[in-house]
Amino acid sequence: MPTATLKKFLVLYLVPADVLADWAKTDPATRKTAEQKMQGDWGRWMSDHAKMITVTEGAGKTKVVTSAGIGDTKNDIMLYSIVEADTHDIAAKAFANHPHLTIPQSSIQVMEVRAMGPH
Repeated sequence: MPTATLKKFLVLYLVPADVLADWAKTDPATRKTAEQKMQGDWGRWMSDHAKMITVTEGAGKTKVVTSAGIGDTKNDIMLYSIVEADTHDIAAKAFANHPHLTIPQSSIQVMEVRAMGPH
């Protein structure tokens, strides 16, 4: 039986900028302990889902480009991943218990990536 081609998905990890700003004001010892726990939880999640993850990288400073020019801007994107799965639902469900969601007001968006033009 031939294997179906996996679909590709862009995954965005979002946290509102004001939540990050408040977190930066947290007691350093408290913050370090929580960040170490988060890193461990992330590592376990990434290991458990390694077969579906193509890449995960942090998002940095953002520029906005419009017909009026280029400027600095901010958005809520912290990280992104490219993942592969059979369906959109399977890809999204894989993130249902992701450690990122323990951050207040955080979210994860999963969108299908489609090739452009003729195949």
